Amino acid sequence: MDECGRSADGEIDSVGSAGGANSGNGRNGENGAFDAVGIVAAPALRLVAYPLLLLAVVSVGAAALSLRWDPAVVSPLFLIGTLIYLAILEQLIPYERSWHPGKDEWRWYGVYFLLTMAGSGLAQLLVTAAVGWIAADERGHHLWAEIPGALLAGSLVSYLVHRLGHTSALLWRLHGVHHVPQKVNVANNGVNHVLDIVLAQSLVQLTLALAGFSRSAVLVTGLFVVAQGYFVHANIDVRIGRFNHLLASPEQHRLHHSTDLSEAGHYGSDLSCWDHLFGSFTWHPGREPAAVGLHDPASFPATGEIVASTLHPWRRRPPPDDPAGPDDHPRSPTTT
Repeated sequence: MDECGRSADGEIDSVGSAGGANSGNGRNGENGAFDAVGIVAAPALRLVAYPLLLLAVVSVGAAALSLRWDPAVVSPLFLIGTLIYLAILEQLIPYERSWHPGKDEWRWYGVYFLLTMAGSGLAQLLVTAAVGWIAADERGHHLWAEIPGALLAGSLVSYLVHRLGHTSALLWRLHGVHHVPQKVNVANNGVNHVLDIVLAQSLVQLTLALAGFSRSAVLVTGLFVVAQGYFVHANIDVRIGRFNHLLASPEQHRLHHSTDLSEAGHYGSDLSCWDHLFGSFTWHPGREPAAVGLHDPASFPATGEIVASTLHPWRRRPPPDDPAGPDDHPRSPTTT
């Protein structure tokens, strides 16, 4: 990928679409009104896109707590709003225009999104059935002291489950479905095996429930996790500079999807501290993947083969010495 237009230290810069980082490398082709707006507003959008998303998390969280909004209503509405916001930004300040979904992909992604939502709902039911929703209605500690604890606990479990999804051959047969697309955008964040979602979210929710975090803390933490999860997948030309060492970003997550396994770390989708702690942080200013997707594309069905992808974990494995058989090894990077 062309690194032209990126500041030397990786800080957020204000290079516009015209005559800047994206002018000569084929990333930003003509796209009518969106291009016209993007060319004019791109520098400002790159600067404010992420702060505005974080401001939305804080604003919606504060309003939901003070006005006692129902979390069952707030969470899905916030998710929809986040998707719309990031989808618009993908048109205005795209990182790679060829990564925009085609018509067929939109249909596939829609089905996967529904499966992902079903998996999330099933995870909640399983946790409730196992231990009940034991998060306290009234918080025992100051909320703003409780939220960081809930975020750290949830993100650690999420990190560990995600990393296991890459290092365990069994779990990789579930999680690998997410890595099949040869592009990274906000829409294909929902491309997942339903059991992968059930496992990951059940363990995170079970951790938060057993730790006794209040429902208020879980709600606010959940809004941040949703925003981050879709932000890191967004096909937007936004860089957050040194904040990459604290928070996950699209810069890091594109590397996570890299076909070069030596750079495909970054298992955290909300915080990057665990990647630092466990040696899976590979980003440095200007580092970009040459290609994204599977290291061995033949090892999984294509994204559009939804039934085959769903049944893939139970597909008979070829003999290890069969040269015609797909590579079934986990997609685990060499840590740096």
